Amino acid sequence: MTSELVIYLYNVVEDEWSFISSLSNPIEQAQEIDSSRTSVDTYFLGYANGQNLLFVSPIKISSDFQRYTKNLTNYKNTQVVVPQAHSHLLCLDLINDKQTLEALITEAKKYQKITLISYAATPEFFQLKQVLINKGLNIYCPEAPEIESAWTVNFFGSKSGIRQLAQKSAAVEPDFTMPEGVIVVGIYNAAKIAANKYIKQKGVVIKTNKGSSGNGLLIFRENDLPNDYLSCEQKLTEILKSEPYWERFPIIVEDLISINYGVANGYPNVEFKIHKSGRIEMLYYCSLAVTKDGAFLGIDIHEDIINDRLSTMIVDTGYFVAERLAAEGYRGYFDIDMIAGKNNKIYVCETNTRNTGGTDIYKLVLRLIGKEFMDERYILSRTHYHLAKAVRFEEILSSLKSLLYNRRNKEGLIINSASRLKQQELIYTIIGKNKRRAYQTEQEVFKILKSLN
Repeated sequence: MTSELVIYLYNVVEDEWSFISSLSNPIEQAQEIDSSRTSVDTYFLGYANGQNLLFVSPIKISSDFQRYTKNLTNYKNTQVVVPQAHSHLLCLDLINDKQTLEALITEAKKYQKITLISYAATPEFFQLKQVLINKGLNIYCPEAPEIESAWTVNFFGSKSGIRQLAQKSAAVEPDFTMPEGVIVVGIYNAAKIAANKYIKQKGVVIKTNKGSSGNGLLIFRENDLPNDYLSCEQKLTEILKSEPYWERFPIIVEDLISINYGVANGYPNVEFKIHKSGRIEMLYYCSLAVTKDGAFLGIDIHEDIINDRLSTMIVDTGYFVAERLAAEGYRGYFDIDMIAGKNNKIYVCETNTRNTGGTDIYKLVLRLIGKEFMDERYILSRTHYHLAKAVRFEEILSSLKSLLYNRRNKEGLIINSASRLKQQELIYTIIGKNKRRAYQTEQEVFKILKSLN
């Protein structure tokens, strides 16, 4: 009997379902589902790294992309499992697909130890864990809290939860600050408070408690709204009425921070892992690429992205938050999104208690470069490069062949998803010896893609 099998569940839509299911426009809802599901390749690329792996995916991962991943990461025993049911709750789909579940259990019984991990430790994840235990499997979940601490996932991963922690911690950790704001229930109260803040400060930010990746986020700058209070309140009420989730979840109304784009592109970020033992590990810090509307576009990772003083402040704040999460029983990955203000302050924006927009990149570069990746290489990753037309994966590889990652010199372009190409988007990572090399390679990629289009 072989020692260990890792089962990874890419349950991203399951994690975001409370928000996605509340979208009023069925076309937008379908787009959100497709965008989340077609990101699965990026996590397959990150997790197929040599271990015995059963990768449970909401959609098929093409044989071409699996072959590409194998050539890149040199993985051995990896299988992709796709439940036949598609309710958008992946763990329940697996439970309800008796044939696929039994095949998974049969494979798992060949191993002494089963490590069950997922994109997010959802309630459905814990249901699946119990089903597998009841089937006689020895299940170990190092990246999920125990059931009595499962509340930490949604609480600290919500906009209101981290704000409550910040308010509670102000006296003991003065660097753990958030933009001034309040937690509100109901769109009418939110509109009144937001209008008042906008008139006084010429800007305001409104967030739903359960949004992610820029969804459920409204940023209003000077001249975006009427300059008199009543008209401003009325306009905000109309906007908030347009989507049911504003009424369904708590709302956060906060100050609009004047951003210093000279510090980590204005949006520093740090990611941690809390191990099963409670040990805290800082994985990396980075700068986020973000649109004007706050949507996530990617990350840049390098030791020198942030100066020593600010990196110390960011990491120290991160450890403080990690210690609080660990004390409450949270286990697994989480990151902290921050904002660099022109007043020289670093503000905590939110925490994501799950695999993040950088976890997959971290695992990939750790495999390819090693533990010193932040010092030895500059990593540039982007999630939404628009293509003029849908392009086949083989065509992209052929066109960009001269720029693809070279395992010998540890530089070059990595295509992170074949599935997303059908949506006319390219997800890519570029690894360079320095920032100049990484961005130079990116420009060469763009030049070839434009000729391809």
